[in-house]
Amino acid sequence: MASEKLAINGGQPAITPVAKRALKPWPLPDARTAERLKQVYLSGHWSFNGPCEQEFSRKFAAYCGARHGIFMVNGTVTLESALHALGVKAGDEVIVPGNTWIATAMAPVYLGAKPVIVDVEPDTLCLDPEQTRRAITRKTKAIIPVHLFGSMADMDRLAALSRETGIPVVEDCAHSQGGVWKGRGLGSIGQVGSFSFQQSKTLSSGEGGICLTSDDELADRLFRIKHIGYGAGQKQGQAASGPAAGLLCRNYRGLEFNAVILTEALRRLKAQTAQRDANARYLAGLLRDVPGIALQARGRRADVQGYYMLALLVDPQALKPGCTLQEIKAALAAEGLPCGGGYGPVYRHLLWNLPASAYRLHSRAVVEETSTRRLLTVSHTWLLTGRPMMKAMARAIRKVMSAYCK
Repeated sequence: MASEKLAINGGQPAITPVAKRALKPWPLPDARTAERLKQVYLSGHWSFNGPCEQEFSRKFAAYCGARHGIFMVNGTVTLESALHALGVKAGDEVIVPGNTWIATAMAPVYLGAKPVIVDVEPDTLCLDPEQTRRAITRKTKAIIPVHLFGSMADMDRLAALSRETGIPVVEDCAHSQGGVWKGRGLGSIGQVGSFSFQQSKTLSSGEGGICLTSDDELADRLFRIKHIGYGAGQKQGQAASGPAAGLLCRNYRGLEFNAVILTEALRRLKAQTAQRDANARYLAGLLRDVPGIALQARGRRADVQGYYMLALLVDPQALKPGCTLQEIKAALAAEGLPCGGGYGPVYRHLLWNLPASAYRLHSRAVVEETSTRRLLTVSHTWLLTGRPMMKAMARAIRKVMSAYCK
């Protein structure tokens, strides 16, 4: 197949340094947020379920379509707290996907439970509902689907499975702020939705997290878990009632500073999500006839998709003999489009230091192939540019794939 000379071989890059000036640093600071942060600092009220935390919790829950928002210090403790509130304990099992950040799979471990690693769908890269069904045992007490990179797990099938078995679903929405599934905000469909607002997330305050639920009892348990046992209407040092017996409570409180940043960023989230989604759709159209590569599939019932990463899936069967994913990655970087990978199988991550007895591997074929032979990722910041950048990205991808495909 005839192709342009690749930049890695001395050709001109498809995305020039001038074109890349359209990329902005992330997160985006602004003067209004800076002024509000100053006001919080001068107020001397920086924590303890303050007015800024209450404002953000209320507004974000409403944005996603949930009744309650419980703000916490990060999106790792939100997962742990969600499982704890649902009654997960030592000896239980929790189903998680095999291609996720370690926080998802570690959450049950913090409670003495065992993560059960389950395979994903090859197009969305999200938890496979059929494999999930097969992985259920009498010990299964929760299912955590991850809306990976912003695509969506099949919440219709997983919710139906939850109703059938009585096993609750905790949505890990760390990658999918602003996503909408069939008219419902992600995080409002399962019994609990868990979000992360870490530095690189599309809604960010450096660190932070929130649990969403529409169950009043769960909301009370979640609030007490993160606030040393205090109920939502109780002031620090003035407990009117204690937590339920056996409900071990912690200090997972977020700060007023983080809440202010998030409240201001929330004002821009809908427009930014729409821009990312529109650009991803446009890019997908430009790549439709490019051999050997496609975007990660959208959620099957996605109305709006909130992209944390733009994931590209290479077809290994379309490549020339001996061509590797690393070669394609290097060639794209030379064209001006640097790509990362995914997290790899969670059970092989360098930070995953658990013995084999601490978790159960149920199924992993898709996870294994995807991480080693198929997956490339691009930061969501590329999707906050415009169509000229999408065209340049498509040209870079077309050049490389035309050179490396059969």
